[in-house]
Amino acid sequence: MAPRKIDHIGIAVSDLESAKRFYEESLGLKVAREESVGEMKIAFVPVGGVNLELIQSTADNGVIARFIAKRGEGVHHIAYEVEDVSSALEKLKTRGVRLVDERPRRGAGGTEVAFVHPKGAHGVLTVLVMAKRNG
Repeated sequence: MAPRKIDHIGIAVSDLESAKRFYEESLGLKVAREESVGEMKIAFVPVGGVNLELIQSTADNGVIARFIAKRGEGVHHIAYEVEDVSSALEKLKTRGVRLVDERPRRGAGGTEVAFVHPKGAHGVLTVLVMAKRNG
């Protein structure tokens, strides 16, 4: 169950284009790829072996839009790579950890992910991401 590494840090942004400009022009980083997932537009910015996942809502009442309305732009979640998301969820469940997802779902890039509720993780929305397979 122990995470292998931090997979990415999700950052809620109001304006994806403006956020990309900041990371590229001000910090000298490069956007590696972009995609849409559900009600979100996402840009991935690699730095030091970890992706920053810039997330903009495409729905007025979407999860990211609600987060920004309540807390403002900023860190939304931290995602950890694990060997097996389903097994990790089962272990957390048996320990009584509050979960958002009882089963993995498809996330960005088609990877298997599951969310641990912030109340179960000391105030941090935590995401478990399936380890990438070679081949």
